[in-house]
Amino acid sequence: MTDLDIVTVNWNSGRQLAECLASLAATDRTRVTLGRVVVVDNASSDGSAERLERGDLPLEIIANPTNRGFAAACNQGARAGQSPYILFLNPDTRLEFESLAAPLALLESPSAADIGICGIQLVDPAGRVARSCARFPTAGQLIAGAAGLDRVLPRAFPGFIMRDWDHLQSRRVDHVIGAFYLVRRSLFEQLGGFDERYFVYLEDLDFSLRAREAGWHSYFLASARAFHRGGGTSDQVRAERLLYLLRGRLHYARRHFSPARAAAVRVATLSVEPVVRVAAALGGGAPRQARDTVRAYWMLATRAGLEGSTLRFRE
Repeated sequence: MTDLDIVTVNWNSGRQLAECLASLAATDRTRVTLGRVVVVDNASSDGSAERLERGDLPLEIIANPTNRGFAAACNQGARAGQSPYILFLNPDTRLEFESLAAPLALLESPSAADIGICGIQLVDPAGRVARSCARFPTAGQLIAGAAGLDRVLPRAFPGFIMRDWDHLQSRRVDHVIGAFYLVRRSLFEQLGGFDERYFVYLEDLDFSLRAREAGWHSYFLASARAFHRGGGTSDQVRAERLLYLLRGRLHYARRHFSPARAAAVRVATLSVEPVVRVAAALGGGAPRQARDTVRAYWMLATRAGLEGSTLRFRE
């Protein structure tokens, strides 16, 4: 038997959270013991974390009075348990029968002694296998992405998402998406959890890179799968979603690149990308998307101060 804690961060996910928990209750647990299933609710206003069906799940709900952000809420949920494995699971996922047992069996095997993070195959609403793994991005890839070159010239400027691989085979990868992010607790505690300076987006990529630097690897297991809607509840706040993505990228660059490369990413993000995004939105007949882009950059400008070579965020 393998002990597992599950942490789900919720913010206005509607019925998705209840469906996620129902799918969890139906998984194969003949070799799995659930220590705690922790739902950390970040001040939802839709009642999605209320009156949940507990069934036989060891369900615990932590209600935050404010939205603490995804990284901080994940750390909060992880601290509530003590099992040797932690699964960070998005509320817009639905598990299948083998979704838990198979990756845990892998991590328990002698051949996986240096694997600290495991993800599984994710299927999108159209039934397609999602491209859910990534390479650690270079500064050049982030700059090319900011300029839109990865979309207009993908062969010359491939992005860091592994779109060139069909995700039909199991293999070691740099990074697996945080929607289903199974981690050894010993590794999680060694690294101090997720960096809470990421409100949402890229905290999982940052963790995967820090794990690799500490000698651990990530693994993608294609023999287990789950449904993932994608986009999650951030579709409700598209301007804010872009804001947090931009902020996360700038923090990632500052933390992991040289000062010169981080500065180049910052210049591309703050000067080139807004023009490219607005032009693409207007050219594609999406004025709302253009407005959301302008709003996101306005919020970034008013909430952040550029001081020398350092981008400092004010909450």
